[in-house]
Amino acid sequence: MVRAALPHLRKQGYGRILQLSTVGGQTAFPGSSLYHASKWGIEGFAESVMAEVAPFNIGVTIVEPGSARTNFRYQSSTLAPKIDAYEVSPAIHARRIIEEAKAPSLGDPAKMAAAMIRSVDQKPAPKRIVLGSDAYSTIHKALTERLAELEQQKDLAFSTDFN
Repeated sequence: MVRAALPHLRKQGYGRILQLSTVGGQTAFPGSSLYHASKWGIEGFAESVMAEVAPFNIGVTIVEPGSARTNFRYQSSTLAPKIDAYEVSPAIHARRIIEEAKAPSLGDPAKMAAAMIRSVDQKPAPKRIVLGSDAYSTIHKALTERLAELEQQKDLAFSTDFN
């Protein structure tokens, strides 16, 4: 889709691409590995495209919503056959959430859509917009932990350079 839109956006001399991702593009939950692989991949793609199209006055914004009260989680989710070995794994919690269908999503889809639309007029384009208190809290925790882990490896990282 991006490849199809870019010639038109370049020709008009500006534009905005909203790339829908999820909180799952910044953190990972057990039981959702394939989902996260696609979201982390799309975020890397979008960040690369951001730099590539910036000279054409085209902005790219990655949208990272948390849970939203749509049919996605409960009505659209399909679970693979249960594997008994995973009863002791944290992955079982993801399965139980879907099977029990009792955890209401916090996010209002109409408010999320309105926030995405409003973001199109922001100059410069925000690199990311996080939608939902659950997304904000989860991403904040993940990034804080990731930064702390990186800081612990500073000496090791620098020690592998040529003198």
